[in-house]
Amino acid sequence: MTPGQNGSRVPGDRVLRSRGVRAQDKRRHTSRVPSGRVERLARLGVMAGEFALGGIAEGARRVLASDASEGSVFLSGAYAEKLADRLAHMRGAAMKLGQLLSLEGEDFLPPEFADALAILRDSADSMPATQVRRVLGREYGKGWQQRFREFDFEPIASASIGQVHRAVALDGRELALKIQYPGVARSIDSDIDNLASLLRLSQILPVELDIRGLVAEAKRQLREEADYLAEARNMRRFAKLLADDDALLVPAVHEDLSTRRVLAMDRSRALPIEELRSPDCKQDLRDAIGARLVDLMHRELFEFRFVQTDPNFANYLFEPDSGRLVLLDFGSVIEFPKDFVVRYARICRAMRQGDVQEAQRMAVEIGYLSGQEPPERAQALAELVVLVGEPLRSQGPYDFGASDLAARARSSGMDLAFRQGFLRAPPPETIFLHRKLGGTFLLCSRIRARVDAGGLVEPHLARILGEDA
Repeated sequence: MTPGQNGSRVPGDRVLRSRGVRAQDKRRHTSRVPSGRVERLARLGVMAGEFALGGIAEGARRVLASDASEGSVFLSGAYAEKLADRLAHMRGAAMKLGQLLSLEGEDFLPPEFADALAILRDSADSMPATQVRRVLGREYGKGWQQRFREFDFEPIASASIGQVHRAVALDGRELALKIQYPGVARSIDSDIDNLASLLRLSQILPVELDIRGLVAEAKRQLREEADYLAEARNMRRFAKLLADDDALLVPAVHEDLSTRRVLAMDRSRALPIEELRSPDCKQDLRDAIGARLVDLMHRELFEFRFVQTDPNFANYLFEPDSGRLVLLDFGSVIEFPKDFVVRYARICRAMRQGDVQEAQRMAVEIGYLSGQEPPERAQALAELVVLVGEPLRSQGPYDFGASDLAARARSSGMDLAFRQGFLRAPPPETIFLHRKLGGTFLLCSRIRARVDAGGLVEPHLARILGEDA
């Protein structure tokens, strides 16, 4: 979520002069966030009922039409769009699990279903102004308005856990306030359990696929994301780790206006990273920003062992004049032990060298394979691992914008899952790392960057594997 953009006012904004508070733009899609556990359970129950009735009707239609199509009647783009729409209204952990499935599910969901769920990565309804007022009153107390010279009720961004608003403190500090949706924190476990059950019963997920590890890791990570004081600590830690890099900026946290459910930080006036897609943007700038993204990913994993695992497009801004990259949203982070990082360096070395046999051995050590699979399945999985390492093998800059690697990897994953019957969820500790790796690839692809990924990772691999030797 971004507290930045370019600082311009939203067309149609009005200013409430009496308090310096901007009114809500009525054209923006808003909906009240269901905040109580019972209410959220009821919403999921209604969703399940809608799917059940729709499934019965679709099943009857198929019988009458003598449609011999195989698979769940729910595995269609129309049902995925309906599910995505309901989750976007729910927000919170239910929406977050949908986001994770849109990424991790690409190998065991039909493409049209995964594509429909992908809209959850970038969109959510926003809270109405009345609900925002109640949240701020609960966090800051009565008379919260007196803390601000200005407060804009029109959010800059809305996501699964909360939304961001512009504000100006009484002393003139320009702020971005990240405000958590009510009820999100206390409904994490029930949301995820109930949605996982719904996906099982409707056969949207293959019944033989074990997602217990994914569910447990999603709960753990979401509990951390819901604690904004923990996110503030993460921001300060990353700012310290990156203090020697003038090309990267982490906004400062304002502790006097931050609580567990409200995070106050500097407001950046940088531009969304997607502005780099403009035809007017020079290729050199795209390449430079892409190189920073890839290098940052490698530093986080191999140097810091502390990874921000939500590379959403909205979480990166850039300053046109300086070319500096502004980093946002540190709620989703994971810290890896050294032994895991060493194992991952070894599998990256195998990817870089195109060594399928070593990739297979390391896939067992990391947990992608159990070691009990038939040889042909283990070989196919290792070949897929080597395939996704294609950018690391490129001699010189890899053209992310021209690459069809994502489509080839998806096709191979679907073939492995459905033709060869290999359905194995990834190790829980890799779930959010995959989100980082895949998201960084998509970022570089979106801005059409050309990056020497192999050259950037090589010093890290040499250092880590040399130390371990």
